[in-house]
Amino acid sequence: MSGATLILDIERVAHGGVCVGHAEDGRVVFVRHTLPGEQVRVEVTEERRSYLRADAVEVLRSAPARVPPPCPWAGPGRCGGCDWQHVDLAEQRRLKATVIGEQLAHLAGVTRGVEVQAVPGDEDWLHWRTRMRLATDGQGRAGFHRHRSHQIEPIGDCLIAVEPADVPALVQRVWPPDAEVTVDVSSTGERAVAVGSHSATVTERAAGRDFAVPVGGFWQVHIGAAEVLTRHVLELAGPQRSDRCLDLYAGVGLFAAALAPHVRTVTAVESDRRAVAAARRNLRGLPVEVIGARVDRWLRSAVNADVVVLDPPRKGAGRDVVTRLAATGARSLVYVACDPAALGRDAATLIALGYQLVDVRAFDLFPMTAHVECVTLFTRGAV
Repeated sequence: MSGATLILDIERVAHGGVCVGHAEDGRVVFVRHTLPGEQVRVEVTEERRSYLRADAVEVLRSAPARVPPPCPWAGPGRCGGCDWQHVDLAEQRRLKATVIGEQLAHLAGVTRGVEVQAVPGDEDWLHWRTRMRLATDGQGRAGFHRHRSHQIEPIGDCLIAVEPADVPALVQRVWPPDAEVTVDVSSTGERAVAVGSHSATVTERAAGRDFAVPVGGFWQVHIGAAEVLTRHVLELAGPQRSDRCLDLYAGVGLFAAALAPHVRTVTAVESDRRAVAAARRNLRGLPVEVIGARVDRWLRSAVNADVVVLDPPRKGAGRDVVTRLAATGARSLVYVACDPAALGRDAATLIALGYQLVDVRAFDLFPMTAHVECVTLFTRGAV
């Protein structure tokens, strides 16, 4: 059925930048480039036994929140980077809040109203992304991957990139074929461009400190994210002078640096070698021990803690890690999540182990996309 066209009534938003309709045979159809309440003609892009994936290629009945996409490279079969270019800005946040609430309810049995908050720094939700990875095709032309594809979409610019990234200049150059081009623009004004593996760093400034960050390494991509997340993590952690804290998936040490002045000790655990080296440099002089190890392996030994902060990758921490976190005896876990489904799964495990989900704060760190960041607090016992 791939390539077939259908006419669908779109029912609701779903996780992953898609909305849901149903084919005549009853199968769920996950549709991009549409909105709840619309009637659309779709082209099937992928077929599975129990569901289909499709792109809306014609809008027959539009939703009130539909707007013209600001980016000419967004749309069916084009750049796969942005999911919601066709959606009014306020509605984008409402859709993300709906997805967070549904994932927590479905996976963790928690009913929670969520409001997705704006983050300072973007310009009408454009020009916010400070770190970009472009791919090159066989002729060395740089662009972005099409949705669920290895094909490269040639572009002329990227409207979500900060202007100093100068994407137009990057895509006009000829690069090595089949390579990755990374451009980072730091909060201190440094711009670095690298191809493939490299050892360059840039300096980021957040929470009153400078951080050396490897080019292409992990640092929040929204221009205002580091300040906002650090403030809320610290507020929810409620650190005390006698506390032993863990900062897991610590990156270059952002949250460890924020915690350290308020507690007895912080242990920061990170597996990426470049990030570990940078964290040791960044955290020099603070009561922080930086350990280069995979979090799941490091937690196999007996560990005690009062407060745990974790910022796992998109797939989440997982049942094994979460179970071992509960064994630390921590009174509070501050979980930073970039995927609502992963958060829901890990929340279910924590709740089963005696924690309560006390607070959920959501931030629009990825405007024009379906991604959203949550900072959550779990505590033991009654609130």
